[in-house]
Amino acid sequence: MHNIACERVDRTPGGPSRIEVADTFADMFRKALALSMVLVGAVAHAQLGDGQQTFTHADTLRGSIGPYRAWWNVVGYDVTVRPDFETRSIVGRTIIAFDAVEAGGRMQIDLQQPLVVDSIVTDFAEFKDGAIAVSYKTIPFSREENVIWVDLPQAMKKGEATTITISYHGVPRTARNPPWDGGWIWKKDEQGNPWMSVACQGLGASVWYPCKDTQSDEPEYGANLHITVPDSLQAIGNGRLRNKQKNSDGTTTWNWQVKNPINTYNLVPYIGKYAHFHEDFVGVKGPLDLDYWVLAFNEAKAREHFKQVPLMLKCFEEWLGPYPFYEDGYKLVEAPHLGMEHQSAVAYGNKYQNGYLGMDLSGTGRGLLWDFIIIHESGHEWFGNSITTADIADMWVHEGITQYTEVIYTECQQGKEAAEEYVIGLRDKIGNRSPVIGPYGVNQEGNGDMYPKGANLMHTIRHIVGDSTFKAMLLEMNRRFYHKVVTSAEIEEFMVNFNVRTGLLDRSVFDQYLRTTQIPVLEWGIRKGTLWTRWTNCVPDLMLPVILNQKGEFPVLMLATSNWGAFPYADKKQPRLEADRNWYIESKPLSKRELRRRKPHIGRGTPLF
Repeated sequence: MHNIACERVDRTPGGPSRIEVADTFADMFRKALALSMVLVGAVAHAQLGDGQQTFTHADTLRGSIGPYRAWWNVVGYDVTVRPDFETRSIVGRTIIAFDAVEAGGRMQIDLQQPLVVDSIVTDFAEFKDGAIAVSYKTIPFSREENVIWVDLPQAMKKGEATTITISYHGVPRTARNPPWDGGWIWKKDEQGNPWMSVACQGLGASVWYPCKDTQSDEPEYGANLHITVPDSLQAIGNGRLRNKQKNSDGTTTWNWQVKNPINTYNLVPYIGKYAHFHEDFVGVKGPLDLDYWVLAFNEAKAREHFKQVPLMLKCFEEWLGPYPFYEDGYKLVEAPHLGMEHQSAVAYGNKYQNGYLGMDLSGTGRGLLWDFIIIHESGHEWFGNSITTADIADMWVHEGITQYTEVIYTECQQGKEAAEEYVIGLRDKIGNRSPVIGPYGVNQEGNGDMYPKGANLMHTIRHIVGDSTFKAMLLEMNRRFYHKVVTSAEIEEFMVNFNVRTGLLDRSVFDQYLRTTQIPVLEWGIRKGTLWTRWTNCVPDLMLPVILNQKGEFPVLMLATSNWGAFPYADKKQPRLEADRNWYIESKPLSKRELRRRKPHIGRGTPLF
């Protein structure tokens, strides 16, 4: 027996997890339907807050934009690191260039223990000998767990800019199970050579360098990364290699530059015994450099397997728009973990096989015809790296839409029916134990359902609005939010208001799939020439169009709601109707007796076409 209670939910970032009144719905739907006004009496509790999670002051410092983060804006990072493989330690220096968006003087800098700050200096302007002189001044700081509090020698005014330079050292947290349990990775390759990198999404870039560790503030002028390693190894970073500097102690410093804004967790070093090869891709914006850095003994295998990359880029540029980082190029770098979407330097560790470590996550076999890491992690260049959510509670925008890029690539490669099979197959991975959107302001993601459930939400939306509108919407989304930091609410609003066709898409659909764990159930039945429908197990005023198919008949897209709707239906017999499989819903046909017992209120609904 399905729970027919329908929740009202709050969609406001930073808002409470308690139940709130949902927004009113589009007038066009109210005019299209004469809805009954019966409210469902019971309330189902499926909110994340029911998980009884407790958050600390440290969680709030990390996950929110408090007063000592809000007044300053990162302009650029310049990160220098020298790892020691034998002692598992690093020595580093980070220069943070920033400007003041409001007046302020105290800064929150994130650096996770047990790393130790040695000194902090800042540019300091003073009037000296009849002129303004700029010098470096050591400034005081204190530590509170993983936060460094910095007090500038004089408060900054709005519009002023300066830098601080932080020197540090120590033994960073070691990744126990990267990329899921992150940190610095110290491994050896199959031939015994040192192989090092970092995986820190969620955990945070502050696990290895000091920064403003939030997705909400990307450095608009990019970052520099300087990696010093023994001469026998190669050091790969994001963006483009500017030069290599040979040092007198048997080491070389590799200098990389990223010109575009970049998430702090995406800036990473890769260090190992690498070989390099290159190809050119003619994209929609012109030539795009494709560079591959792989363990030297895997070069031949990589040259064959990575032929998938140009095919992927061609498909994604058609559906999503230009690759977002032409200035920095595209790279695949073999990594000592499965993979990660490190911007312009995608981590690859799928062992040169198709699928996800040789498995198809959909269970259909469709995912065994392409490499999951190449397709999924590269899809993040559009969703996650170019379009970035301010709070990781909204990470479905990264992961759900990126999982849908797997569907898009399957369609490019194998056709539309195969793509539908793939995304529908992913539903078996959805647990619905807590909502997709997590609590705001505490550095906490929502449920892992954000991947398959987010993808199936996108697939449902696609079939509500139609293929051509959906494709145009993805292209415009990437144009409008190019290199932007967003919220889920902004992306939802964009999709709802994209064009006349997306007027069929109501805000309640996002509340249903992102903010509750309930899968809507379509109850329907035929009585006296009338088709009765309603949604149950849903938010109270759910408006979700759905296609009903009858064998041998033309499918009808109709708007079902959480109140009983009545549609004229010529066939008085109970037909074999079924909801279109592309909707992530459940369907429950009712007999005439069951329908009579439920006594639906008289109301009239209208097929949309």
